[in-house]
Order: sequence, then C-alpha cells, then structure tokens
Amino acid sequence: MGGDREVRHFEVYGTVQGVGFRPFVQRLASGLDLDGWVRNVDGHVVIDVAGTPRSLHRFAAALRAQAPPLSVVRRIHTSADVPEHPVAGSGFTVRASADAGTRPAPREVPPDAATCDACLAELFDPHDRRYRYPFINCTDCGPRATVITGLPYDRPRTTMRSFPLCPACAAEYRDPSDRRFRAEPLACPACGPRLSWHANGRNATGPAALQAAEELIASGGIVAVKGLGGYQLMCDAEQARAVLLLRRRKHRPHKPFAVMVTDLATARRVARPTRTESRLLGSPARPVVLVADGPSGGTAAAAVHPGTGRVGLFLPTTGLHHLLLRDLGRPLVVTSGNLSDEPIATTDDDARERLAGIADGFLGHDRPIAARYDDSVTQAVRGRVLTIRRARGYAPAPLPLPVAARTPVVAAGAQTKHTVTVADGSRAVLGPHTGDLSDARTLDAFGRCYADLVALTGVTPGAVAHDLHPGYLSTRWATELFPPERRIAVQHHHAHIAACAAEHRLRGPFLGIAYDGLGFGDDGTLWGGEVLVADYTGYRRVGRFATAPLPGGEAAVRHPARMALGYLHGLEPLGVPPPSPELARPFTGRMDPHTVATVRTMVLRRLNCPRASSAGRLFDAAAALLGLADDVSYEGQAAAALENAAGSARRAALPWRLVRADGLWVYDPAPTLVALLDQLGGGTPVPLLAAAFHTTIAEVTAALVERAGVGGAPRTVCLAGGCFVNRRLLTDVSRLLRAQGMRVLVGSAVPVGDGGISYGQAAIAAARLKGG
Repeated sequence: MGGDREVRHFEVYGTVQGVGFRPFVQRLASGLDLDGWVRNVDGHVVIDVAGTPRSLHRFAAALRAQAPPLSVVRRIHTSADVPEHPVAGSGFTVRASADAGTRPAPREVPPDAATCDACLAELFDPHDRRYRYPFINCTDCGPRATVITGLPYDRPRTTMRSFPLCPACAAEYRDPSDRRFRAEPLACPACGPRLSWHANGRNATGPAALQAAEELIASGGIVAVKGLGGYQLMCDAEQARAVLLLRRRKHRPHKPFAVMVTDLATARRVARPTRTESRLLGSPARPVVLVADGPSGGTAAAAVHPGTGRVGLFLPTTGLHHLLLRDLGRPLVVTSGNLSDEPIATTDDDARERLAGIADGFLGHDRPIAARYDDSVTQAVRGRVLTIRRARGYAPAPLPLPVAARTPVVAAGAQTKHTVTVADGSRAVLGPHTGDLSDARTLDAFGRCYADLVALTGVTPGAVAHDLHPGYLSTRWATELFPPERRIAVQHHHAHIAACAAEHRLRGPFLGIAYDGLGFGDDGTLWGGEVLVADYTGYRRVGRFATAPLPGGEAAVRHPARMALGYLHGLEPLGVPPPSPELARPFTGRMDPHTVATVRTMVLRRLNCPRASSAGRLFDAAAALLGLADDVSYEGQAAAALENAAGSARRAALPWRLVRADGLWVYDPAPTLVALLDQLGGGTPVPLLAAAFHTTIAEVTAALVERAGVGGAPRTVCLAGGCFVNRRLLTDVSRLLRAQGMRVLVGSAVPVGDGGISYGQAAIAAARLKGG
C-alpha cells in the first residue's frame, strides 16, 4: 500500500440521504485523488476511503464544512477499521445501498425542497430539454418526504419507481459531474410523470392539461391541482367573485386564504414583507409567511383575508406552480384540497369524490403521493421566525430531545392542529400537520401518518404519551393501541411549555407561561391561562387566570358573544363584581334578548357551563364586548380581530388585580372588563381599547411571573400556547419579562400552538421513562 497511504472508515449520520450527499462525497474524494466508495446504509451514509494522510484530513474536514445545502450532518464516526481496503488507483465510486440490519435512532427523512434557481432557469429555457416540464428537479431540489416509501433512499424506494429512466436521464444519473447525479426523483418529458386534466367529461394530458387549467382559472373558475403532498384548490386572487365562490363551496366563510405569487418583486407589490419575511419566502422550505398587507390592500381581493390586516404569501414550490404563475401573470389563492377541517386529498379518486362540489376541474398527474403534507405556515416577530403550522418543507426533520428516550416513544398529540411525534435516543421526529381530529377521516389520516413515520424512521415505540383529556380522539387512539403500563398521560399545558424548553435544549427547571383556548387540567377542570414552574418530569401550578363558564361547553369557542355573557354573569368571584347590567347594556342590547336570557339561565343554573381559566376565551370575550366578533367560523378569529383592531396604537393598561386563591396567584379580569365597557361607553375608540387590553394582559403576565419568581424560581421563562401567535402579545410580554432580567424563550421550529403538543409530550415521556 505504501508508507504514506492510509485507510479510513466514515459513518455519517443526520439528514444525509436524498440531499445529494453521495454525489458530494464522490466529487470531493475524486478531487482529492482518493480511492474508495460511498453508499447509503439504512438511514445513514458509509464511506471507505484510502489516500495520503493530508488528503484524508482535508476530506474529513470537508465532510461537514462543505456538505450540500439541504443536508444536516449531526455526527461522524471515524475509524481505521476498514474490512475491504480500496485498491490504489481504483478511483472513487458510489456503491449500491445496503441494509445494516441495525437501525440508528431515528433515521432521518429529508423534507421536500422548492425548485432551485438552476432548475428554474432550465424550466423557462426554450433550448433545454426540460423546457416547461412541470416535474423538473435535481439533487438540490424537488420532492423528498412526499415520494419516499423506504430507506435507504434509492429510486426503487420512491413513488418514482414506476418511471424507468430514459437514456438521457440515465446518463445524467450516472455522471458524477452532473447536477442530477443520483437524483432519485429525476425525470424529463420523455420518461417522467405527465399532467392530466379532468373537467365535465373533458380530458387532456401534458401541455394541453395545463392550458385547460389556466383557462378555467382565468375565467374565474376553481381548479384542484395535485401538489407535492396533496391536492390544492386554486383560483384567481384578484377576482373577488372567484374567491367568494371558493369560500362558499369550501364552507370557509372567514378564515384567510394563502396567496401564491411569482417572486419576491410581486410579493412586495401585494404586501410589505420585512427582510426576515423575505428570507423566509425565498427559502427552500417555501412556507406560507404571514405578512403585513400592502398600503392599499395589495392586488389580492379583500375577500382573501378579511379582518386580519395580514396576508399569507408564499412563492412557487414546484415547476408546475411556476408555470401556472408565470402563464397567468397574477396572484393565485392556493388553499388545502379539502373541506374545512378534513385531511387534504392525496389520490385522484379521493380528490374527485370529495372535491367535486368545490372544484370545476382537476389538474392531476400520475406520480403517486407517498405521504400527506400540507403547506407550512410561519411568521416573523422582530426578526424571530415562528412556525404556526409545521408541514411541507420542515417536517419530518428531527428535533432534539434534552433527555434521551431510552424506550422508543410515540406521542399522540392533541385534538386540534394535530401532529404525532416518534422519538428514540436523543432525537424526536415531529410529523406533519394532520388537522383537527374531528371525525373518522382525520383519525385515519393520523393513523397513516403514524405508520409512515414508524416505517421511515425505524422507530418501534414501546410507550405512548397522550393528553389527559379522556375525550380526545388522540387519547382514545393511545388507549386502544397500548396497555396501561405503557401509557404516559401528560397535562396539556405542561406539554406546551416542555415543547418550547426542549427545542431550546433546556435541562434544568424553567418557568412556563401557557396561554391558549382550552386544555384539560390535572384537577379535572379546563385550563388555559397558566403559569407553571416545571421540568420534564413534573410541574407546579403557581398562577392562573380567573375561571368563567363556557355556555354550551366547547361550542362557546364559536360564539364569543356568549363567552362574554359567561364572564358578565358567571366570572369567578374574587372580590370585585363583574360589569353591571347597566354598564353591559350597550353590548347585551344589540343581541337577541332570548339568547341573552337563555345564556344567563344556563350560567346561573350551571347547565352545560364548564368553567375554564382560559386566556384565549378572555380574548374572545373582549373582542365581543368591543363589537369586533360576536360569532366566529374558526378558532382564533376573534383574537385576530382584536389584534388587528389594536394595530400600532399604544394605550396604558386597563385596571387589573392579582389575588391569592388556593395557594395560587390569580388574575381577576373583573376590573379590566368594567373599565373596558366604561371607556367604550364614554366614547374611547375601539382601537385604543384593543391596544389597552393587550397592554393589560402583558402587564398581568409580567406580574404573575414576578410573583412566581419569589423564592429562587428559575430565571428562564418559556412562552407557549396558541395565544402567543398574537404578535403584539408576544412582543409586549417578552419586553416586560426581559426588563425583569428574565431569559425569554418561544418556539421557533416547533409551533407554539397545539401543533407542538406531541413534541412536548415526547420530551416529557422520555424524561419520565428515564426516571422510572
């Protein structure tokens, strides 16, 4: 072998399959005149290489420093134990993948990535053989999680296995110098997937299918388009009639729609993205980004995002999207291919059955979708990125576990904004957004998502973590699949806080503020405005909001005016009476007298009026008292209206007080609500009162934390729960807590709402299993 020649064995772990890592290694080794081979083994990459010590040193350093942009190198194991020594002068090759027989924990599946600039240039180059080919991709972009059916990652284990490569594509696939070397979804018009069109008995394929879809959209129609992770419903965002038609057919009267635009220049004409928001829009993940609307409402119809002041924008994610946007020359509404709260359709038959009453035509293709992935939703708050919905582009990238899971765990998540997490060792895989577990269809989608995660990650759960609420479908799922000794019940708000703490790799105790709609407490009541001192094995409740009845139970979520009546007639008595009937008359006077009387009777007789200490429901009540939202069609609508009404106005806090009750500090909102109605009756503009309410809740939160901090409590506070999607609340609370010397953390990659619950459950379960 020669005295100056050495051999090395490398095992590279992380997101290293499906991201061009083997081609990168091949080019790197060949450039350093090294001999050997690289291969995918199970879920990682194995390299055996020989060469001079200097070249091997440079090779080892570059494995991490120069890795492909979509890869994440987490760990490299190096040894001199090489079973088969490469022959000098044999060169460096990519060998066939193998199954190691043992699994790392867990295997990592790469998320989908938006069309890269190089592919985009080819897409619109008339001289390129992939000119206007909707499924263009390379090792730096294209479908991954939505086409992978197994690991190691090779074409036979993707939904591209039924598309044999033509000679031209096969040559690219084998050429180490080509951008498509070992690109498993590789295709072209001669050998790859084809578009199809179906509408009113008219069928077409290829370019004719695309043209038919574009003509229908331009004429004000609604088209169901097969995207990466499921069908999407599209219409012209500038035609109010088309948008309103989509709302009526989809049964979505108010919830904002996302708008897809051609590029950042168009985004700046429609809205006012900040520098951080612009980076998000152009990132490979291509999430929907909530952006301040343009000064004149932008070019999108006002019906797209009524009453929010912000529009959800995103850029094209696939070649098909680019073609639609470029050809039509206008922004498009792009929303999930489902009826409200259902899982999105992924197969052609399912789409044509469930979306027949919504779409006027169907633009599909013959590449199957392996896994359901909706669009991710994000926002930026003072330069910080917050994920609201984690799905395409982000999931299923792994997340850290501060306490390693010695027993593999599945966490079943919550009821709304559902996700599922599997965890093993020091990593957790938070699955994509499933939706609201409201019926058998969404429960089936949950089951399939779980089966996909188990199959791809190689994690075989030995225990399940679930919510305390016995009525959640996720809880019932857990109890049906696992025996009692393998089930770990986790309190809802503890999971919220643990999700934030785990993402930031906290180990010691921490303070947590959990503000949301509703969660089952350990005392059998509904919580939602909570201050906890916690670690991953337990918590102590130190503060809360006062309780109020929910007239009609959880149905009160859809009727903020009834929630306001609950506060007026049934607020927990803590020393200050709620607003008097006279003071509340301007509010109650605009309501149906029969409804007012019925709700009052329900509250006084305690008929189907469970009590809740909910921050979210207090926001709903305040919005109703100010005339902003009496009834809503989606959760968070009233709070969004309140935030939008406040705008950039600044106003001193309304009166508030903390009292001591049952060993806890309790926020009594009675003085706040009295002042809110009194000042409204005195002529104070609604925007100023909305601003004052936000200031009040921020000051209350800081005071609760200050009281909880007495006696050596942790100086790190985690903010969690759906209420912190409210940018103003998050900003004001963070500012006041930092002024107290607190370290303030909020979820970034993990949703602050219920979409992060399963990850928090997994972190807690891992710690409890270790302690047990």
